[in-house]
Amino acid sequence: MEKILMTRAGHTALQTELKKLKSEERPAVIQAIAEARELGDLKENAEYHSAREKQGFIEGRIQEIESVLGLAEVVDPKTLSGSVKFGATVQLVDEDTDEEKTWQIVGEHEANVEKGLLNIKSPIARALIGKEEGDSVEVRTPGGEKSYEILDIKYV
Repeated sequence: MEKILMTRAGHTALQTELKKLKSEERPAVIQAIAEARELGDLKENAEYHSAREKQGFIEGRIQEIESVLGLAEVVDPKTLSGSVKFGATVQLVDEDTDEEKTWQIVGEHEANVEKGLLNIKSPIARALIGKEEGDSVEVRTPGGEKSYEILDIKYV
């Protein structure tokens, strides 16, 4: 199977979520199911069905995280330098609007646009890979063509 690239922060966040699911949420939902069973007829017991649905979600998420962590290859961006690659924090300026943005290129399981974490498989990240400071990059996004200039590349 193919390795899943991940930063140390992303790996730690998944480990933390897995620990919480196993030590807090799983026992809580098991307790909720037990309490709902005590209420009697399960066919029309909304609390029971809700708890079972939540249990299914929790168990599915646990399996997903364990699978991802099993295939994870942790990359420490501090050991990298040069052109844009996985783990780079890239400062860009939109050549049309002069709006500056900063993105860190991360794995798909840790991407979060609101936090400036860009999925390596996204159109912008794919266009940036291999580029240097000062390069201009054309990106075809769902919103149309965009032009960015790379102002700075850091590996932190």
